[in-house]
Amino acid sequence: MKIAVTAANGQLGSSIVNELIKKIGKENVIGIVRTLEKASHLGIEVRKGDYNSRDDFNSALKGIDSVLLISGMDDPEKRIQQHRNVIEAANQNGVRKIVYTSIVGNEEETSFSPIVKSNRQTEKDVRESGMKWVIGRNGIYIEPDLEYIDTYVKEGEIRNCAGDGKCGYTSRGELGFAYSQMLLQDKHNGHTYNLVGKAITQTQLAELINQVFDTNLIYTSVPVDIYEKERKAELGDFIGTVIAGIYNGIKKGVNDVSSDFEKATGRPHKPPIAMMKSYIKIKTNAQNK
Repeated sequence: MKIAVTAANGQLGSSIVNELIKKIGKENVIGIVRTLEKASHLGIEVRKGDYNSRDDFNSALKGIDSVLLISGMDDPEKRIQQHRNVIEAANQNGVRKIVYTSIVGNEEETSFSPIVKSNRQTEKDVRESGMKWVIGRNGIYIEPDLEYIDTYVKEGEIRNCAGDGKCGYTSRGELGFAYSQMLLQDKHNGHTYNLVGKAITQTQLAELINQVFDTNLIYTSVPVDIYEKERKAELGDFIGTVIAGIYNGIKKGVNDVSSDFEKATGRPHKPPIAMMKSYIKIKTNAQNK
């Protein structure tokens, strides 16, 4: 069985590739990437695949049994056709199964909604593709908050517009494990899974970070419009709007969903403290190499 992973050199893609290598051997895992030179660290066969190029995927998916489609990072209106390039090329090559990494969220509520809406359209395209399919809806990664700890410490706070809203965080490690199971086990075919952990508030997140990283952070809630203005000033209009939309979604409860992680993997999702400790371990190992 040959399994291809798109965007394989990204952090989520790499995590999925590593889990698949453990289970089926590196000779059976193909990485599809936009720039071949950036994927040499994967230690597997890599093929060129730019989401904008149907021709790339017509070649990249030859001889593939299952494909994992990682959601693209382009503007929402471009993503739908980009994903269709992969879906259509998979069909043309006789790929039997497609697994798609979608996201938890609401199609109408926030400035993040256009991205959610484009993901829902791809979910529909996947379901109607004629292939066997599984869809995962990823929760928000916990890693960006952990990567941002130095800034939080400098500012003495976690500051956003989520208020008392709860968020079921996940991690790239947990998702890598989940998607490898979803790809390899037929019992998941035809299912859509919320891949999230236990939902927590931003105040709880600050307390857990303090516990694990020995910090003294507090959580400060600010109005949505003020937070959006701050994010745009720091990150530019597009990313600033997206980030504000994500935290507004948490405030509105769209990230407090029931978890299907155990159905997808056979084990409970790791709690936030365990994910934080895994993050420290991975970071320490990388520094020691």
